[in-house]
Amino acid sequence: MTHTFHAICLAAGALLAAQAHATAPTQYVFGDADAPAGYTRVAPGTPYDAGRGYGFEDGGSYFSVRLPEGNYAVTVVLGDATQPTATTVKSELRRLMLENVPAAAGQRVLRTFVANVRTARIAPVPGVAAGAVALKAPRETESEAWNWDERLTLEFNGDHAAVQRIEIVPARVPTIFLLGDSTVSDQPGEPYNSWGQMLPRFFGPTIAVSNHAQSGETYRDSLARRRIDKILSMMQPGDLLLMQFGHNDQKQIKDGRSGPFTTYKAEIKTHVDMTRARGGLPVIVSPVERRAFDAAGQVKPSLTDYAEAARQSAHELGVPFIDLNAMSKTMYAALGVEGSKAAFASPAPGKLDNTHHNPYGSYLLAKSVALGMREAKLAHAAHLVPDFRFDPAHPDPVAGFTVPPSPGRTQARPLGDDGQREVTTGAAR
Repeated sequence: MTHTFHAICLAAGALLAAQAHATAPTQYVFGDADAPAGYTRVAPGTPYDAGRGYGFEDGGSYFSVRLPEGNYAVTVVLGDATQPTATTVKSELRRLMLENVPAAAGQRVLRTFVANVRTARIAPVPGVAAGAVALKAPRETESEAWNWDERLTLEFNGDHAAVQRIEIVPARVPTIFLLGDSTVSDQPGEPYNSWGQMLPRFFGPTIAVSNHAQSGETYRDSLARRRIDKILSMMQPGDLLLMQFGHNDQKQIKDGRSGPFTTYKAEIKTHVDMTRARGGLPVIVSPVERRAFDAAGQVKPSLTDYAEAARQSAHELGVPFIDLNAMSKTMYAALGVEGSKAAFASPAPGKLDNTHHNPYGSYLLAKSVALGMREAKLAHAAHLVPDFRFDPAHPDPVAGFTVPPSPGRTQARPLGDDGQREVTTGAAR
């Protein structure tokens, strides 16, 4: 039975990692689970050690493995011999991979997902010089360091969460790259979250999501900090790039030389041209709306010109367009003045952030983006999970949202409003 189950694990990994790099799989077993040949047993509390290349971090809440940059098919065996479990898996910086996977007592459940690992180094490719992303310190060098180190970090949590085995195999699969601001970027601590962090959950184990968005940034920042160059250095022909800026670009009007129908559109075109030159498919996403209502209870938009400029750019450049601005307004209207509060971060009692979302809100927005990909007839939408459904006019009720929160928490807003330093507790190094 053990050998048969092990063969199933290996077959699943091999299938999903067809055309994999020529490196050996990394295999671990935990607790009292059987340890087939080739697996390394990990004792509880084994701390991460750079020389060893694996171990637990942040008091045992996270398990990390040293790996080169790339995409990896991760196969996990979940369950417990004596009690039912429900396990949620997040990768790197709170990217949702598996949601509440149930297992009855004594049952072993096998699931596979694809995670992306990257560093700040930029490899030279045609049109892109070698170098490195200009990371923001201390944000990206401390509270977001897990996004840039040479290791894959996995978070397991939930109701009696239990993992028995992990197998990691390098995989050549299509990649969806993300570029944008704080509403897209990986937020390091609760209660903040972004649609970029939730998006992987809605795709099967045949495609990767690589999130390069960063709080407080614009298309102009993407060029200056070389985030677009980093994406291009990793991009393979046919890969997708979803781009959503606007919140911070809007603030550049103060410099007297920027605007939605001038510099914003020009910077969009630059990104589109660079992506096409590498054989990638650029997709323009209009900026997600802020939460605001007028006296009559109608959604009051604040990004109309930037949403329109994004639409015009997509039409003029002949690239796919996802109107997240329109879908978010529809969703807020459906939730209502009071109900929409449940979609936004509340870092302290009585304090609501009407720009940045919490996990529930970002979960709905990720569904909106996935729906937009399907409606735009993007080939990558074929990788969506089979049961994917969503209607922004009828958003999932908050009462049914059960994604477990991550351990780390912050009271500081994501960068972009006043350039403040964020202080995050837990899940950082």
